[in-house]
Amino acid sequence: MQLHTVLLMSGGWVQALQLLAALSLLILLHEFGHFFFARLFGTRVEKFYLFFDFLFPFSGLLNFSLFKKTVGDTTYGLGWFPLGGYVKIAGMVDESMDKEALARPPEPWEYRSKKPYQRLFIMLGGIIMNVIVAMIIYAIIFGVWGEKYLPVQNAKYGIMADSTAKSIGLQNGDYILEVGGAPAKKFNKIVPDIIFNEANAIKVLRNGQIVTVPVPAGTVKSIIKAQKGTFIQPRTPTVVEAVAKGSAAEKMGLKPNDSVIAVNGQPTPYYDQLEDIKLASAGKPIAFTVVRNNQVVELNGTVPQDKLLGFGRKLPETFFAYDKTEYNFGSAIGRGFTYTWEQFGNYWQQLKFLFTSKEVKASESVGGIVSFGKLFPEEFTWFAFLQLTAFISIILAFMNLLPIPGLDGGYVIFLLWEIITRRKVNEKVMEYATTVGLVLLLGLMLYANGLDVVRLFK
Repeated sequence: MQLHTVLLMSGGWVQALQLLAALSLLILLHEFGHFFFARLFGTRVEKFYLFFDFLFPFSGLLNFSLFKKTVGDTTYGLGWFPLGGYVKIAGMVDESMDKEALARPPEPWEYRSKKPYQRLFIMLGGIIMNVIVAMIIYAIIFGVWGEKYLPVQNAKYGIMADSTAKSIGLQNGDYILEVGGAPAKKFNKIVPDIIFNEANAIKVLRNGQIVTVPVPAGTVKSIIKAQKGTFIQPRTPTVVEAVAKGSAAEKMGLKPNDSVIAVNGQPTPYYDQLEDIKLASAGKPIAFTVVRNNQVVELNGTVPQDKLLGFGRKLPETFFAYDKTEYNFGSAIGRGFTYTWEQFGNYWQQLKFLFTSKEVKASESVGGIVSFGKLFPEEFTWFAFLQLTAFISIILAFMNLLPIPGLDGGYVIFLLWEIITRRKVNEKVMEYATTVGLVLLLGLMLYANGLDVVRLFK
């Protein structure tokens, strides 16, 4: 099977399976990073678990595994609580909170007997692995698919604006020139620039005249709340890609590669014009004039009450010249490296925006496991799956680097303190800090997933 194959399955359960596969892979690799450096420095690893075999963060509650097998000094297992994973490194204050082991004198094969720099690498191992995984996945993406984007000037028919875009004064057919005073170069960067830079104006070319469209307060919130990604799209003619079986489009005789040039006798050279007529015609007859094999054909049907005719149109790639860069093996690795760090910058920009934006509240954008699942498309493709898996790997690396006890970054702070002052942090202090950190993480997890539940009911 080729990498670009689209599997014949769709729906919310496909999103859930993709999320489970991506998180399981990334958690295993993250924990393997800790495991690798622990073994490299002669440290015993007592457990290596995907998911928790207890009710996180309470290590003494509901202790059981779905599967476990001991090999050498390490027990490998699958826990029942599917929100994370861990390695239990001998002689370390961690999620297991094994106080009895820490009460005994240090052994040579324990974490606490190792040099500070060795312990630092052990703690950073998971983060290092997540970064490497992201680089490798991006290198695969660039090696297989290359890198392409639509230059703004190549969107030769202008934009198709949704209701939010129209509400601020943008019109179908506008050509975007500038966003927030900066020249617009890549079409897919226009909306992120409006959101994250909170641009106050968009300059467009309309009917041969340059027009400045103000971006009023509340626009960014409306774009994010819509969650459709349709604020603006490249304007295209209507050429049919596929027709759903049993749909109104099939009943009226529409076929793939038909080019719709008029609806109800009105010329519709662009898809947005067809869409406007369709939305105003629920339950009413509709007539399409199409070009099929260089012949003009008239088709008649009825618009369903849900306004869904049941056909898909060809994507912008059919009509526009995209800039594309092909990569060989070596250059794909190099681009994977640079792109990973670009994505780190993008994620930092998103987090900063979340807490500094005047329009968007954190409670409206923070989400839990359901929100993560919805990032994946309802139809599986290797390209989308790999892209999102790489980005989630970056998120895991970033979040684990936060200086919160219980996360890798919390342990790193303690180690840096030890390296700088040449004094170990008291184990009781680390124990209490870890307990507080784990409870804080549990609270954040419940808060984020609780927001998802509230949104589902809404």
